[in-house]
Amino acid sequence: MNFRRLLSVIAMLSIAGCNIQTPQTNTQPTESRSPIAAPVPPKPQSEIKEAKLIAVGDIMMHSTQTRSGYDAKKKTYNFDNFFAPVKSILSTGDWVIGNLETPLAGEDAGGYTGYPLFNAPAQLADAAKKAGFNILTTANNHALDRGEKGVIRTLANLSDRKIASTGTATSAAEASRTLISTKNNISLALLAYTYGTNGIPIPKGKDYLVSLIDQKKIIKDIAKARKQGADIIAISLHFGNEYQRQPNSEQKQLVENLLKAGADIILGSHPHVVQPYKIFNFSGKNGKTRKAVAIYSMGNFISGQNKKYTDLGVILQVNIRKTFPEKTTEITSIKTFPTWVHRYTQNNKTNYRVLPLETTVSQKKDALLATSQYPVLSKYLQDMNNHLNSLNSPKKSK
Repeated sequence: MNFRRLLSVIAMLSIAGCNIQTPQTNTQPTESRSPIAAPVPPKPQSEIKEAKLIAVGDIMMHSTQTRSGYDAKKKTYNFDNFFAPVKSILSTGDWVIGNLETPLAGEDAGGYTGYPLFNAPAQLADAAKKAGFNILTTANNHALDRGEKGVIRTLANLSDRKIASTGTATSAAEASRTLISTKNNISLALLAYTYGTNGIPIPKGKDYLVSLIDQKKIIKDIAKARKQGADIIAISLHFGNEYQRQPNSEQKQLVENLLKAGADIILGSHPHVVQPYKIFNFSGKNGKTRKAVAIYSMGNFISGQNKKYTDLGVILQVNIRKTFPEKTTEITSIKTFPTWVHRYTQNNKTNYRVLPLETTVSQKKDALLATSQYPVLSKYLQDMNNHLNSLNSPKKSK
């Protein structure tokens, strides 16, 4: 085969190769594949917030108390010693509440006086602030002891000291606002009402000055507070019979109705003696039980009264927990600290201070107390603890 013939054969083979069909590639997958799933967002982390409500009863101001705080040289008043012994308890609260049962209307509003028409120096609010109080209720039967001017000046004195208040108001618009205070992401609504004003008429057309007990209105206020975002609703009620150590039927019925309507805590005052507290359990959403508490009277926190039991009071502590992300709120525990008003003579005048009974009795080292007083105080403590818890004790079988 010569060279030209060889080239001819190679060319023919090349042409034939161009017509060879190659098998088509199968474009279908040999096995099915699941679509890529979207990333699952992480579950919100569970978180717990806690806050503490601390409340006391009547903060009164009799003439002997006013005189005890007067410095004749400086011509000023100072009442810090009233609350200094209980400051360590009060200052632990997120909300520290007391019932201010005296106007702070200024000396030019008829002078500083005690019973029956009260008016105290504004330095009483300074002492309360230093001790830890950040909310004072003003709805009580002495709210109008210095008339409309007394209401307005009292609220101004509290506002100047950044102490929140509820129960009286200077206008209808102010009265319509709900006091809601938020601590540790827990919102507390505090409402306050009184049975009356000792017969002193509320000026015509100015019903807003003092918030009176009206069950239908209070129930509406509860619903309004809840709608405004309140996690916990506490109600201060100035009601009951003076010097009676047990709640009457009207107190019991009103308390139960308000708790059923959605209130969580009832803070009672007015009897000037301590009445027991009671724990209530209501069926809540999803079958869960809702705990509520009512103390019918916290007695006198401080006063110049000397009738039996009027020198005994109580500090109520309610621990509250809120769980996230559910945003469910509950009362987790309740504690009481019985107190006693100690009157003692110093610098030729009667002085006053509130002592925590449990600490005082256990330590037995108060420089102003005689050794002989401790057994008496120990008996007070025991009696008060039994009395406070009496409505929660198991019923004895007959």
